[in-house]
Parts: sequence; structure tokens; C-alpha cells
Amino acid sequence: MDDHTRDPTVEPPAGNPTGWDPSAGRWEHATLRRATDHGVRLFNDGAFHESHDCFEMEWYNYGAGTTESKFCHGMVQVAAGAYKHVDFENDDGMRSLFETALQYLHGVPNDYYGVDVLAVRTALTNALEEPTRIDDWRIRLDDDRPIARAADYEYVEALEE
Repeated sequence: MDDHTRDPTVEPPAGNPTGWDPSAGRWEHATLRRATDHGVRLFNDGAFHESHDCFEMEWYNYGAGTTESKFCHGMVQVAAGAYKHVDFENDDGMRSLFETALQYLHGVPNDYYGVDVLAVRTALTNALEEPTRIDDWRIRLDDDRPIARAADYEYVEALEE
């Protein structure tokens, strides 16, 4: 564990996803879980740019080639692709970003820090064929599809300061 990714205030998951150490009762990288929780909730609320920022800022904590880096970079591309599709109706841009996201998410465990990565990869693959398949799509986190709360928007605002 890296000291700069510790945060004892981050709560445990509902299950036992990759990244959670049940014997120690903590996340391997708690700041990654915090950014993931906020990023997924914002994505599910349609705040794609804000979701992107959550994953992008956390991505800088990890070296190139690490699973953490690949996950964050992939999720940055997921949020950017959804933004292109929904806000700009640019499906070619969405496809390009989703193809890159799939490359980054390849090999990331299926239940990484609570995100159903297998379902994310499936949704992206389906959207390459038919972009409207991501309309109203919500990412699963701990067997739920949570939406943003005020705290999630406050978190991303603090990143910009």
C-alpha cells in the first residue's frame, strides 16, 4: 500500500471486491475506492465530465502499467465517451473513446473496487454496435446503481481547487 493512497475514513464495501483486504479490514488504496465511489455516482447521475475528473485525478497516484492505473484510465475514457455521446451526439468520438477504454480495462478484475467491470466492458462493446444502448445505462457499484449526492459534487469541486 502506498501512504499517499490511504484514507481511514473510506467505508468498507458491501461484498468482497478486488482491492478490499478483509483480513486487514481496509482498502489496499482507499483513495481509489473514494474516487471510484464518487466517480460512479456522478456518472450515474449524468455528470460525465465530473465523473471523468474523479478518475483522472486518482489516476495520477499510480505508475503506468499498474492495474490501478489501467482501471482509472479506462474509466476516464468511459466517462469521456458517454459525454461525447450524450452531450455532443458524437458517436464516432464515443466509439473511439470506448475502444480505448476496452484496451485499458482488459485484464482488470471483474469486480474491481466494487465496480462491475465485466458489465462495463459488455456495455461498451454493445455501444460500439449500437450507441443508444448506453442511453440510461448506470454502472453497478457494490451490487447497486447509486446516483450522486451533494457530497459527490462537493468532492469533485474540491478537486478543482
